[in-house]
Parts: sequence; C-alpha cells; structure tokens
Amino acid sequence: MTNSNSELWDKIRKQFDSAPYPNRPLDESPKDDVNALYIHNIITSYYLRNQKVIDTKDKVILDAGCGSGYKSLMLAEANPGAKIVGVDISEESVKLARQRLEYHGCDNVEFHVLSIYNLPELNYQFDYINCDEVLYLLPDISVALQAMKAVLKAEGIIRTNLHSYMQRFNYFRAQKIFQIMGLMDDTPGEMEIEIVNDTMTALKDNVNLKATIWNPNLNIYQSENGQERILVNYLLQGDKGYSINDMFSALKAADLEFIKMRNWRQWDLMNLFKEPDNLPAFLGMSLPEISAQEQLELSELLHPVHRLLDFWCGHPQAGNSFVPVSEWTDAEWENATVHLHPQLKTPEFQTQVIACVNEGETFPIRKYLALNEEVVYVDSATALCLLPLFNKPLPMMSLVDYWQYFRPFDPLTAQPIDKVKVFHLLQKLLLVLEDFDLIMLESRF
Repeated sequence: MTNSNSELWDKIRKQFDSAPYPNRPLDESPKDDVNALYIHNIITSYYLRNQKVIDTKDKVILDAGCGSGYKSLMLAEANPGAKIVGVDISEESVKLARQRLEYHGCDNVEFHVLSIYNLPELNYQFDYINCDEVLYLLPDISVALQAMKAVLKAEGIIRTNLHSYMQRFNYFRAQKIFQIMGLMDDTPGEMEIEIVNDTMTALKDNVNLKATIWNPNLNIYQSENGQERILVNYLLQGDKGYSINDMFSALKAADLEFIKMRNWRQWDLMNLFKEPDNLPAFLGMSLPEISAQEQLELSELLHPVHRLLDFWCGHPQAGNSFVPVSEWTDAEWENATVHLHPQLKTPEFQTQVIACVNEGETFPIRKYLALNEEVVYVDSATALCLLPLFNKPLPMMSLVDYWQYFRPFDPLTAQPIDKVKVFHLLQKLLLVLEDFDLIMLESRF
C-alpha cells in the first residue's frame, strides 16, 4: 500500500473509530424488517443463481467491514444456524458489534479488528460474504475483491456495492467544497459537521447544490440523525463513485463472475419505456441482443436513481445451469417442490393470508416484500395456495390435491373441477408468485 493510501486508510479508520456506523441503538432489532432480511438471507442469492433452496444451518458468513454490527445482527437473524464472522479496521466499531450481538443473544458469532486485505489470517472459507457500504472506500476495489475471493468457497457468493458516480455526483461536488475548506484534513468532528450544516443552510434555496442534495431532514438542529447523515454524505473520507463499466472491469480483474444486481427488478431497462412491447424499430431489434452489462449501463445512463451499484458475484462458472421456471415442461412441474420464502413466514403475514381465505379479503403484498415497484395483490386463490406452505415445502402435486380438496367445484360451472385443470391453474399462479419472489420452485426432474 502506498504512503498516500496508507494515510487515507488511517483517516477512514479514525473516522469510524470516532463515529461507528451505522449509529443504531443497541436494543434495536431488524427482526420485523422483512425486506432487509430477505436481502440478507443467503437463500435469496443462492436461489437466484442456482434455482435451488439451501439450508442456512452451519453455513459460515463473513460480514466484511461490519462496522457497529447492525448488519451482522441482520445476517444472524436472517440465517438461522449460520456462523457469523465480522471484521473491521475500526476497533471501536468492533467493540460495539460484539456488544450488540451479545445483547441480542447471538452466540455463534465472532469479531476481529482486521483489514479486508488480511482475510486469509482468519483461516476460514466462507459460504457467503457481505461487504456492504465498504468497497467504495478502499483504494483499489479489484484488489479488495480478490482478497474476498481468496476466502470464498467454490460455490460461495459475495454481496457488495459501490457508490454510483452518476447518482451521487452532487455529493462528490459537496465533498470537494469541504475538502477545499479544510474540513477533511483530519477526522471530521462536531465542529466540521456544524460548519457543513451552517454553510448549506446559509445558501439561497435556489443554489443548485443546495436544491439538489439538501433538505431540512439533514439540519443537525432539526434532525435526530442529521450529524451521521452529514458525516457519511458530505465528510466521508475515501468516498468515491463508480460506473457500471467500472464495476464489471473490477470483477474481470478479480476473476469474479457477475450474478445479479441486488435490486435487479429496478434495473430492468424495459421498465423505462412506456410501451416495452411496442418499441421503435431500431430499439426493438437491438435491445434484446445486448449483454447484461450493456443493459445495466444504458439503464444507469437513462435513469441514474440508484445510490448504490449493489450486486452479487462469485467464482466463474460455479453456478448450476437450470431451465427457467417459465420454460418448464409439465413433467418438470410435476416433479417440483414449492417453498414459501422463509422471510415471509411471519405471524402478521400468516394472519393476513388466513383472513384472505376465510373472508375473501384482498391485500397488497408489497408491504411485506417491496422488491418491486409494482403492487401485487393477494386474493383468496393465491392465499389458499400459500397457506399450507407456512408449515413446510410441498410437492407440486400435493399442492394440487390440497387445492382440489378445498376448492372441489369450478366457480363458473359449479361442476367438480378436473385435476388437470387445477394443475394448469396452479402453474399460472405459481409463475406469478415466483416472479414476485413470494415462493421458490425446485424441480428434480
């Protein structure tokens, strides 16, 4: 590491020793945050890559750059039976992480004051590595990715992210201003935060920088978490922005394979068009032929709204090849097993599903799993399909029998419903549920 990088590394460490991140109360729990738990449950990424549902028991998960341990707690909550190992260069952050996990009764965890570059010293091979809100602070992202790859099992998955240069450009402008003012020469503290606050407040409201990135919620005299938000946006040591091409270049340099964007639905290029099925001729012919990297690059150029380029990656060609569910034959469906995603197995969701069956109520699923901008409504037919899955995964044909037993008559003809018809109705319904991440489907055909 060069002298300049070493100095920056020291500044980053001192900043997080002074203000461990995230600044969450020790007793705060993520157990009711279904969306966050869905993301941190390693079943999610393994299913996306392999179309297989794994067991989290005895898996070994690394939280690389664990900070104050809130994400480590989230990983422990989302992955029952897994061992959580956290590392961070900030000794104060690691102390807080240990306290947090102990407070919540998590005993299969350990924390180390350690750089990501020194991960082999742990003598672990990991099933999953979570490196959240860290990679963009490191001097060379490809070297950091290589360090994580070195301790990743052959079939393991890394989840990490980079700040988007396009989306975050105005924050980088602000950081440059405060660098010129000398506020980042050393570890920013309360005085530097107050100067940022007072400077931004003093500007006219129509000044471009203030109009684009400042609001009353950041004012430290009006906002409870204003100080932390100023530190991590305006005074963050080492903060850098990257493009989609930068991301893929780093993966290539580290010999890692891109799997999927974490919020992949929101990166769908076709969703940016009014009528995706009726595109201008040139677009209609060319867009389906471009690579995943090109699609993501175009999406960001057209609509740079994502602060993070948040993605999963792993060793090249380590994923299982599989036939997409939308292309399954009837034989593959007949040999399928249907799983409800474990993060949906909550008392609140189960109560809603039972009410839907009993009372014919309809409710939006988005409040439980908001990974898509569209609102998915659960009706009584959907609820009936989901209800037995709260107890255990079921073979497809058992679910067909369950439906036929509780709904034996065709609602239009009042005649006994044919098993083949139920099978095909259920196919269509499960395709929708799988597409919106409510269920997972495995075929052993």
